[in-house]
Order: sequence, then C-alpha cells, then structure tokens
Amino acid sequence: MKLRTVDLFCGGGGSSWGAKAAGAEIVCGVDAWDLAAQTFGTNFRKATAIHTTLTEDCGPETIGKVGRVDLILASPECTNHTCAKGGKPRDEGSKRTARYLLNFASKLKPRFMVLENVVQMRSWHGYDPLMDELRALGYFVTPQVLDAADFGVPQTRRRLFLLCDRNRQPEPVVSRKIKHIPARKILDPEGTWKVTPLDNGRRAAATLARADRAMEALGKGVPFLIVYYGSDGSGGWQPLDRPLRTMTTLDRFGLVTWHGKKPMMRMLQVPELQRAMGFDEKFSLAHGSRRDQIRLLGNGVCPPVMEAIIGSLKSAIGSNRLIAAE
Repeated sequence: MKLRTVDLFCGGGGSSWGAKAAGAEIVCGVDAWDLAAQTFGTNFRKATAIHTTLTEDCGPETIGKVGRVDLILASPECTNHTCAKGGKPRDEGSKRTARYLLNFASKLKPRFMVLENVVQMRSWHGYDPLMDELRALGYFVTPQVLDAADFGVPQTRRRLFLLCDRNRQPEPVVSRKIKHIPARKILDPEGTWKVTPLDNGRRAAATLARADRAMEALGKGVPFLIVYYGSDGSGGWQPLDRPLRTMTTLDRFGLVTWHGKKPMMRMLQVPELQRAMGFDEKFSLAHGSRRDQIRLLGNGVCPPVMEAIIGSLKSAIGSNRLIAAE
C-alpha cells in the first residue's frame, strides 16, 4: 500500500519528489507562491496543486476531498529563524507557520508526518510547545538533523526534520555513509555557458578580493567557486573538490576557470544548481524567470534526504498493513 501524501508549504515539490521516489502517492500540494504551486502541478500531474496562503485556522477543508491521508509533509517558513534577514526584526507570525499542520494532523490523523525546517528552529521559544502538541495529538516524535551531503547530494545542507509516527517511536534515519560528492560533479562541460574575464572592469572589489584569496591558496590555473552574499572562515570562496556550500534563494555562486593564464568567470546555472539539490533530470523547472527558479531550488528540500526518511518510516510497517489511523 502506498502512502497517500499531502505536502503543505510544498514549494516546487522537493519533499514530494523524494517521497515519491520512496513509493509514496502524492495527492496534494499547497503553497502561497503561485509559481511554486505551478511547478508542483507540472511535476505531479495526478495530484491537486493548490495556490493559497495557509493560516493557523486552516484545516483539511483547504485541500478538499482528497481521501485517506497517510503522510503529511510540511516545510513551513524558515527565514525568520535564521540570520537571512540580517538586522531586520524577526517575524513571530512567520515562525508560527510551523503550527499550521496541527489542525490537519488532528482532523486527518495520518499515521506519519515529517516537518522540515532550518536547524535554528530549535532555539525558537515555540519549538518545545510544538513538540508537546504533536505528542498530545498522539504522535511519537524523533527530531533529527541531517546533512544532504551524507545522502549523495553534492551540497552541504543541514536541516532539522521532525519525524512523527502515531504507532511507534521513529527510528533515526541512517545515512548512506558514502563518500561526499564534490561540487565539480554538478558542472556542465566547459563551453556550455558564456564566460567573461574575471576582472572585466565591472566586478566589485570584494569579488576580486575573494578570487585573490582563492588563487593565493590554490595557485594559478586551478578552478574554484566564489561565494557571494555571505562571509565565513573560508574567505568567500570554495574549492571544487568538496560539496557545494549551502544554497540559498540568491544567485550566489560564481565559477572561476582559466583560459591559459587568464581567469574567467560565470555564474552557476539553473541545471547545475538543480543537480546540486539532488534533483534528477526528470524534474521540471518550467515556470518563472531564472531568478524565480533559483529561489524555488534554494527554498527546497533535497529529494534524496526525504526519500531516505520516508523509506525509514515505511520500514516500520508491513506491506499489507493498514496505514491510516482508525
């Protein structure tokens, strides 16, 4: 029996793409962004794609009659849990979107739920009360932080997952313990995309400084990535022999290559970033601009991670056993 699945805050469908690979049947996805709902609908043609803004009062009536639901996936808003807003005040209402699945859970009573968010969600004052309410609804909850790089994704991406099961305590998901895939594996062949000189007279001084630090560390002639919009101990660049740094919703990675002794640069392109998120070539990003598509990817869940999670949850049930709660 397949897990009939509803995906709240579905984005373009990363969680559902992974759940489907684990054998789930995707019946509905809901998102407040029209382009996300359109992308979800394109990739899950047998499912209902709903463009609407969820509130704390929303429940199953929002998604209509979808029949039995065995699994709810939810990726509520995360920006206000992180430093992504810089010095701007944090929006408590945004943080509370994590509570929106409670009405769905109490009325649909799926056996399983998986809530995904940034690791910093654990420091939110509403985190422990949310855990208490999930348990009050009858769920055993296992919180787990997983890094996508441990599941064959060529990106370092740590996220918090709340694994919920009405029948038993979910076992922690075990990573595949495979060798990490380096960033160079996502790159299209040289010549696929237009490149320009690194120092073309228009680059920001900070960009050139980051490139200088990389060349000082690696030597001339070695390709590398410049990382925009964020500074860290790595100096704003990274080598190609390790997974890509965490993608965000911004166009933030520039690839520096060499034509002889001359450094050249281009931005990573959507197909490369799609591979960096662990999507296969069958997943379609057919809607919106390049910027929109990068935002969709950066907001997403890496499918191989969700595939492993759902596979782990399914291992607790027999193949002919009723899944939905009575």
